[in-house]
Order: sequence, then structure tokens, then C-alpha cells
Amino acid sequence: MTYSIRPATIADIPHLIAHREQMFRDMGIPARFEAMAQATAVWLHSAIPSKTYLGWLAVSSDGAVTAGGGLIVMPWPPGPLSMDPRCGFIFNVYTDPAHRKQGLARRLMDTMHDWCRAEGIERLVLNASKFGRPLYDTMGY
Repeated sequence: MTYSIRPATIADIPHLIAHREQMFRDMGIPARFEAMAQATAVWLHSAIPSKTYLGWLAVSSDGAVTAGGGLIVMPWPPGPLSMDPRCGFIFNVYTDPAHRKQGLARRLMDTMHDWCRAEGIERLVLNASKFGRPLYDTMGY
């Protein structure tokens, strides 16, 4: 099976919400999932068009959305390693179990890295789950 990476749109909100919920479930983090889904949908409906939230999705050759990841660019004070007043925060990187071990999370991360480089964003941070830590370690996080 082949996969392509594309930007997320408002039409993808159900996929983004499902990935976020399943990510937290996989990590064993309890939540009020229905309320979280509703609040996240409201937030994404404004965050996607305003580019507060930037997301990318992996889509299989049969059209299924199989993985995704998101990015928020935050104001951040210049520091000893970078004068850039921004920091990219990567979150919600998730791959459906049936599509794992295909390099999709790495491709999504590479896409987000490429976007940040093109925008001149010098700093990226993330919180790694035990599932994502091996990948992020190989990428220098």
C-alpha cells in the first residue's frame, strides 16, 4: 500500500478528533472523551482556518486517513540558542494500529520539520509518549 501526506482541512476534523481520542486511550489517560471531542471540534473549526493549528494527514492509496500530526507555532522568547521569537509545538502524532511500522509517523514529522524550516522556525518541542519516544529519540528530540 502507498501513502501520501497532505494538509488537514476542516473536513478532516472527525479524523483529527478520533486520532486524538485514540492516542489518549492508548496511553491510558482517562478523559471525558465525548466532551473533549465536542470542545476540540469547536476549537478546530476556528484554529484550522486561522492557521493557529496546522495539521497533516497520511492517506492510504485506498483513501483512508491512517495517521496524522499537528503543530502550533507559539510566541517564545529568544534565548541562548536561538533569536527566533517562535517555537513549534508538535502534538497528536498518531497512526492507526493497522498502518503502523510503515514509517508514517516519521514522514509526518519530516513534513512538519520541512514546513518549520521553510518558515524559519528554529525550535521545535513535543511531549513524547512511550510509543513515540523511540522515533523522537532518533530524530534528536
